[in-house]
Amino acid sequence: MITLKQLASREEWFSSGHTLCPGCSIPVILKLVLGASRNPLVISNATGCLQMGSTLFPHTAWKSNWIHTGYGNASATMSGVTAVYRSLKKKGRLMDEKERKFLVIGGDGSTYDSGISSISGYMERGEDIVYLCYDNQSMAHSGGQASSATPVGASTTTTPAGTVLPGKLQTRKNITAIIAAHRIPYVAQSAPWNWNDLLRKAEKAFETKGPAYLNVLSPCPTHWNTDTDKSIELSRLAADTCVWPMFEIRGGTKITVNYKPRHKLPVSEWLKSQDRFRHLLEKENKWIVDKIQEEIDQNWDFLLSAQNEEETK
Repeated sequence: MITLKQLASREEWFSSGHTLCPGCSIPVILKLVLGASRNPLVISNATGCLQMGSTLFPHTAWKSNWIHTGYGNASATMSGVTAVYRSLKKKGRLMDEKERKFLVIGGDGSTYDSGISSISGYMERGEDIVYLCYDNQSMAHSGGQASSATPVGASTTTTPAGTVLPGKLQTRKNITAIIAAHRIPYVAQSAPWNWNDLLRKAEKAFETKGPAYLNVLSPCPTHWNTDTDKSIELSRLAADTCVWPMFEIRGGTKITVNYKPRHKLPVSEWLKSQDRFRHLLEKENKWIVDKIQEEIDQNWDFLLSAQNEEETK
């Protein structure tokens, strides 16, 4: 495990000077995840906030091999890259080349929705690729529309809260469980408030032989309607309310919960921290809050019981 001092001394693959929004969590997440690799990186980046904010022509914030791909095919692109890499190594044309690591990066729109088929494909094939999803729970780069990662009740540009609907009606997709069902070697969920947890999980992902997946909560001040200095604090609140559990899954079945709040806070604390949920605090919408709390409690109880079952074997 590397220290913050060691991390600060490592070469940065993502530089300052990008045009991501003030308070955006993505640069913090990248600092930790990219810094966890001891090898040069090849990165396939799907269209989204990160791609748009880091490559404003004619400038780039990237200092690594970086490929911009379409919204749904970042993983398929990287599958092709790794195939070429293996072929060149086999032919002896890369003998002096330091071993590369391959990373796909996408937001929740290109991960939960349009890119799920190519993600599933490379994981089923067992390719040695790490996938990083920065989950800001909306299609943030194109106006804040709802994605399948958007929580129930959230007000977005396509699910506006009003007299007809109380925000999004559908429950968010559990993408981490879907990925774990592929029985890949390593799956983890983290958040930027706990740098040690995220850095350690990123190191494990890069050290894994075969597919690895990191799902990281990325608070978005622009579309969550929060102050720009609250993003890290919000990611901690998500863990303390168990809205965003911090855990890892090895081999699809072995679950380890990495953070258990001493005092589990009610989901109302999470909801009142963001304007996208403010309508849920009205009396007539209490049933939605109760529904959200019930779902969170069930998911949390499942994770704890699943971990306990593994520990007793």
